Amino acid sequence: MKNDKVLSILGLARRAGKTDSGEFSVENAVKSGKAVLVITACDASENTKKKFRDMCAYYHVEYAEYGDKAALGNSMGQEMRAAASVRDEGLARAILERIRS
Repeated sequence: MKNDKVLSILGLARRAGKTDSGEFSVENAVKSGKAVLVITACDASENTKKKFRDMCAYYHVEYAEYGDKAALGNSMGQEMRAAASVRDEGLARAILERIRS
């Protein structure tokens, strides 16, 4: 998993107060126009991944799948999370660069 740089940056974004986690909070961030990037865990249900993939396409928000629910939640200092969003463009860009490399 890219030496967990992605999860490290996500944790940094969390400490900076630039993230939302959990399906309900992420959905609200996307619909309100605050989310720049949505990340879903690879082991999230297919329905969850499809829901966020479609929602991100509709609202023109970047979408990626990375890690598992435990790793995603742990990087944010919480329990298992199926989805997380980043509200900062610079941090979102840094995460996407590492996911796509």
